[in-house]
Amino acid sequence: MVYTTWNATEVFNHIAGNETLDEESLQPLKMMAHKRLLLACGSRLVSQNGSFSTSAMAHKSYKLVVVGGGAGGCATAAKFSSKLGAGNVAVIEPADTHYYQPMWTLVGGGMKRLEESGRPMSQVLPKKADWIKQRVVTFDPHKNKVITQDGQEISYEFLVVALGIQLNYNQIKGLPDAFETPGVCSNYSPLYVTKTLESLKNFKEGNALFSFPNTPVKCAGAPQKIMYISDQYLRKHGKRDKANIQYFTSLPVIFGIKKYADALWEVVKERNITVNLRHNLIEVKPDSREAVFQNLENPDDLKTIKYEMLHVTPPMSSPDPLRQCAALTNETGYLNVNKHTLQHVTFPNVFGIGDCTSVPTSKTAAAVAGQFGVMQRNLRLAMGGTSPKHQYDGYTSCPLVTGYSKCILAEFDMDGNPLETFPINQAKERRTMFHLKKDMMPTMYWNGMLKGYWEGPKYLRKLMHLGMK
Repeated sequence: MVYTTWNATEVFNHIAGNETLDEESLQPLKMMAHKRLLLACGSRLVSQNGSFSTSAMAHKSYKLVVVGGGAGGCATAAKFSSKLGAGNVAVIEPADTHYYQPMWTLVGGGMKRLEESGRPMSQVLPKKADWIKQRVVTFDPHKNKVITQDGQEISYEFLVVALGIQLNYNQIKGLPDAFETPGVCSNYSPLYVTKTLESLKNFKEGNALFSFPNTPVKCAGAPQKIMYISDQYLRKHGKRDKANIQYFTSLPVIFGIKKYADALWEVVKERNITVNLRHNLIEVKPDSREAVFQNLENPDDLKTIKYEMLHVTPPMSSPDPLRQCAALTNETGYLNVNKHTLQHVTFPNVFGIGDCTSVPTSKTAAAVAGQFGVMQRNLRLAMGGTSPKHQYDGYTSCPLVTGYSKCILAEFDMDGNPLETFPINQAKERRTMFHLKKDMMPTMYWNGMLKGYWEGPKYLRKLMHLGMK
């Protein structure tokens, strides 16, 4: 195969002779530059920010197309590229880096470095899958194709949508600009997570505020995990008596599963943390260092509170390209799948996994693992012309880190019933569960889950409970 070292800009300059031209004159020359590169290098080229990668066809069909290179996308691609062989599976993913996002809680608390949470996408995607380093902008399920940002049409026999969830910081007035100012941080983005530890180090005295938005979120425990870690940090450094820690959540409860909520109420009571239910962050005023919260029970009631530190959990939604495809989504914009089989309710050759789906369970990496085993078996059946028969039970997990050495390991199903792996009371803070979260889960993720080997603790649970439910 012939590779080119020229990018679109270089070809354009060659054609234009480096003349100064107006924008109207530039457009046809830019198009000509792209065309010349395509003619020179064949069809295995894709436009990406003005340059070209040899990682994708300009137009190609695949047996299976996976949209998204997160946990669910990587696992799916690994499993099926090994079965179907090279050239039959494509992964469409624009990012250069794959992040193990559950580690960001520990990064924000200073227990891990951001660099430890990421690996090059090229290293985690399977070699037998074609990586199309682009962003999908249009889904066309009626014609079995997707369209990428550079205009490629990628056709498929089967499609797995694993796009994850979209962060919408800009829905809060004053963000994201306020992240450029002292004390405002968020563990939900690699752009802002390192500011959390910085804010703790620079904390002098005043309010430390932590928010939970009025939307579905990924890892619903994360907004309060960092609050408990911050509490211990401030105690350790002799600042806790100068801090007023407050949690503002849009929910009517501190946590959605009563067993673990009862335990968390004891934690906040013991640590003198104020919990404000049914309050939603709507504005950040960095100049005056104030946060504005709306009382969801009385929307006209706004509370403006000074902050020394403000940890923001952003509103989230289904990604825009998916939400804009009404044929694939439900009324809330999420991929409309059968909650047990993970097959699309209208298009039998479409499956979904993870945060972008309509499955009514907590959106976590653990849920993706539990869904993966079911989804990949049902997808294989569909490829063989058989109806899906495997059932997802809604398993998900949230390791509720409560400091620098303890954790409550919450595990439950989509109906809110505890579904615990170990034959002990997991609502109790334990050091063993902390080390499971901090030291063992990352290894399981990189070496098991992304390679399609880890499908959740279902069989371990049966073993631990001697085969009983």
